[in-house]
Amino acid sequence: MPKLTSVHHLALTVTDVDRSVPWYVRVLDLEESHRREDPETGVRKVVLRSAGDGFSVVLVQHPVAVRPAFDERRTGLDHVAFSVSSRAEVAEWEDRLQEYGVSYLPATESQTFEGSAVIVFRDPDGIQLEVWSDPA
Repeated sequence: MPKLTSVHHLALTVTDVDRSVPWYVRVLDLEESHRREDPETGVRKVVLRSAGDGFSVVLVQHPVAVRPAFDERRTGLDHVAFSVSSRAEVAEWEDRLQEYGVSYLPATESQTFEGSAVIVFRDPDGIQLEVWSDPA
């Protein structure tokens, strides 16, 4: 059986792509690749790419009027962790989040992987995101 080699893309449901896209572009330094809107279903998708790293985040807006707030304690997505190369880069991301007025928990050691550093914050829909560095 062929082995899985990586995650191709991550798709997140958001309440408003027009609000979320600028946030992801500005705060996470992603670049908009393309958009797709399906007039029959009302689904709107925007593909955002990380420069040079080959991963994509797809923001999806479904035409549902009522949406509960994101809660990582419900079955489904718990959080998304983006990797950086070092603790020094984690510190740079902490500065970036502060610069853009994003609320976050300061860098701490991960409770899951000893020696890893992590910053926890949330997107405009409350989806939990992390910037992560493995132990040196």
